[in-house]
Amino acid sequence: MADDGVLRELVLATSKRTHDMFAGDAAAEPEPCQAAQKIKLSYKASSEYGTVKDAPTPQFSRKKENEETKGDEDAQAAADGSSQALVLRDDGATAAKPGSSNALVLKEGIAGTLALSGRRQPSKVPKPTWHAPWKLKSVVSGHLGWVRAIAFDPSNKWFVTGAADRTLKIWDLAKCSAGAPDGLKLTLTGHISCVRGLAVSERTTYLFSCAEDKMVKCWDLEQNKVVRHYHGHLSGVYAMALHPTLDLLVTAGRDSVARVWDVRTARSVHTLAGHQNTVGTVLCNPVDPQIVTGSHDCMIRLWDLAAGKTMATLTNHKKAVRSLSSHPTEFSFVSAAADNLKKWQTRDGKFMKNLSGHNTIINATAINEDGVLVSGGDNGSLHFWDYETGYSFQQMDTIVQPGSLDAEAGIYAMSFDLTGSRLVTCEADKTLKIWAEDPHATEDSHPIDMKGWTKQCRQYKRY
Repeated sequence: MADDGVLRELVLATSKRTHDMFAGDAAAEPEPCQAAQKIKLSYKASSEYGTVKDAPTPQFSRKKENEETKGDEDAQAAADGSSQALVLRDDGATAAKPGSSNALVLKEGIAGTLALSGRRQPSKVPKPTWHAPWKLKSVVSGHLGWVRAIAFDPSNKWFVTGAADRTLKIWDLAKCSAGAPDGLKLTLTGHISCVRGLAVSERTTYLFSCAEDKMVKCWDLEQNKVVRHYHGHLSGVYAMALHPTLDLLVTAGRDSVARVWDVRTARSVHTLAGHQNTVGTVLCNPVDPQIVTGSHDCMIRLWDLAAGKTMATLTNHKKAVRSLSSHPTEFSFVSAAADNLKKWQTRDGKFMKNLSGHNTIINATAINEDGVLVSGGDNGSLHFWDYETGYSFQQMDTIVQPGSLDAEAGIYAMSFDLTGSRLVTCEADKTLKIWAEDPHATEDSHPIDMKGWTKQCRQYKRY
């Protein structure tokens, strides 16, 4: 028993010495060496990313490899414009070179972590300009057939319409807007088929008309009779436009050509051939391209008037182009077809954007100086758009007049007056409808539907 006690004391003493030896500061974990840690990270980065450590050097900049200063190297990298280079720095600074737009940057402080710098931010959906909703102001009756054409007087006191009843009617704008029954001023007869196009001269007293009877007529409104004919079309004439600065008239129709006439002599200046189907719409500009035509062959052509040749052909549409409208102050225009409305730059025909949502055959469009674009459909639907952004702020359907069929709810032509405050639509129920902005509407009573606009932009990927 005595030996057992001595042995126990010896074991306890040994355990104490062992505890004191390993629990002291001598057994503590040493502090990490910063230099060693830096070497470790550098070696790891070099081994993993050594093949893409430096940005690729373009061939034209290899002559400057002997430059010694860091500033010169940075300037050269900026000139290179390299875009997706992985750059490694040991100093912990950002590794993106000045010219790199989307460089992968490895920071020393975060080992193995790649941060994408210069990532392109998604573009924001612009807020459309607020426009007051439009309301029907008055309905004008007088024609005995579908109303197919309209043109306003430069003084904005009257306007003229043409219809399938083969007549031209001149209306007093103020009286028609007020709903007065005596708004009709004059009726002109002479065509033997449906009147499809009208134009009023700004410099003379002439009124021009074209019809499906192949005839183009010049009316002198001082005498109220035809003073000149323009012979040359081989089929029905569907559209016409006056040049804004020259005494030239442009007509187009089913013979797939547009013809340029000297107003005074009635001689043909050019025959603009190139379309493969009916040319249904035409517009004129004071500068190149001076003539733009839209055809049922789904193409739009920009013409050089001096040479009589095509400057550009726009083939984006997949359906017949039935209407073209130019902005009053901005050098751009809109084309309308059953697939889309499309906005273009006039100078070079560059496509700008689609205006989607009016899913019908669009026969007519009009734009005013306030940036309101209106499109009228074959089914009687009207869509009002903010021209700048393409936001459709109002949609409505026209109501046929008593005695007409529901199928006669088509809109064939439309135009704003010179102030842009009144819109006149020519419809299949033989009437004219005059629209005006609601004077009592405010941004609070008719707010912009930003939620629906954002959804529409994403659906059609507009921005």
